[in-house]
Amino acid sequence: MAARDVIAIVFDFDDTLVPDSTSQLLEGLGVDVDAFWRETVATLVRDGWDPALAYLHRLLSLREDGLASGSLTRQRLIEAGEGLQLYPGVETLFARLRAAARELNAHSELEFYVVSSGLQTVIEASPIRPHLKQVWACEFHYEPETGRLLCPRNVVSFTDKTRYLFQIHKGLLSPRSAGDPFEVNRRVERKNIHVPFERMVFVGDGYTDVPCFSLVTERGGKALAVVDPNRRERWGRAWGFLEEGRALNLSPTDYSEGSSTEMVLMMAIQRIIEESREK
Repeated sequence: MAARDVIAIVFDFDDTLVPDSTSQLLEGLGVDVDAFWRETVATLVRDGWDPALAYLHRLLSLREDGLASGSLTRQRLIEAGEGLQLYPGVETLFARLRAAARELNAHSELEFYVVSSGLQTVIEASPIRPHLKQVWACEFHYEPETGRLLCPRNVVSFTDKTRYLFQIHKGLLSPRSAGDPFEVNRRVERKNIHVPFERMVFVGDGYTDVPCFSLVTERGGKALAVVDPNRRERWGRAWGFLEEGRALNLSPTDYSEGSSTEMVLMMAIQRIIEESREK
């Protein structure tokens, strides 16, 4: 597949494709979700912790504190992923976008990715995983015999997300690339670029997505912000992404067929295809 025919659609996960997946996990464990985020994680962040490390640390602490109703293991995370509540239309969105792209250009190929500060094991077990080319997110190291959570092995915080956009850009998608964190910094000839940034769409909802919004927009791609219409406390923040020029559009987290969000994504794909023809 020639690089000019590939379009990468990169999604954040939590509050973009699903209501916060870690909160869904906590609810299943019988944990007070508000207390977890506001009284424990927020306290650590005020003390200078990285937000992603703060919530991973608190998840590990649940096991020690006895706050979770049941064992917090890799299997429990897999079960949480399998049972995730998705936003409307998400499961069928990928096939609809692929069909629309091929109607516009038979040679177009969409690749879908997730770059998230959520939990890799949960996302990998979710119903949408078969549609994704690759997922990058926070991950634990597990005890081999029991699957017990031991410590974080990978953390994806705010600006960390941009690293994975460069990996998509350069085509560093193999297991070998995962074992060589410095490969992403190596120069790649233009002719060997997998997906130029101008053929990339990034979809996100929050402050953790701002570095990706900025990178993709500055390099000619399309950055789209979404907001859960039931989370009014987030409307002002989402509107700020438009006012600051970080995102081109703001849509609700409803991906149903015929929805405004589906339409915006299809328009972004169409524009990328048209821009390629103009070159």
